[in-house]
Amino acid sequence: MLRRVLVRTVVAHGLPRAVRRVPGLKHLPVVKLLAVAELALVARRHLQHLDAPQRRRLAELVRRGRALSAPEREELRGLVALLDTRAFAGSAAQRLSPVPLPKRLTRARY
Repeated sequence: MLRRVLVRTVVAHGLPRAVRRVPGLKHLPVVKLLAVAELALVARRHLQHLDAPQRRRLAELVRRGRALSAPEREELRGLVALLDTRAFAGSAAQRLSPVPLPKRLTRARY
């Protein structure tokens, strides 16, 4: 139910605004736009497992990119490990897959 409401909200309100702001977005098929929106929702759900200072620090480290020192790389590895990347990939695949995936791929540690 919530998923349908979110998708409807994105289609009704988010897409028209985004189409005006992002060049070329108008030419993407709606199915691809919905897939991107689904992945954004999955990412948001996984990011919420970090507390606010961890999310801010993760964003800082990602923005710096390749200019990270060795201790910062280790810190980035630790923060990404908290996101449970295997469960994130499984959740993303589950949202986009037409067939159900095994629970061992989609079930998170938390």
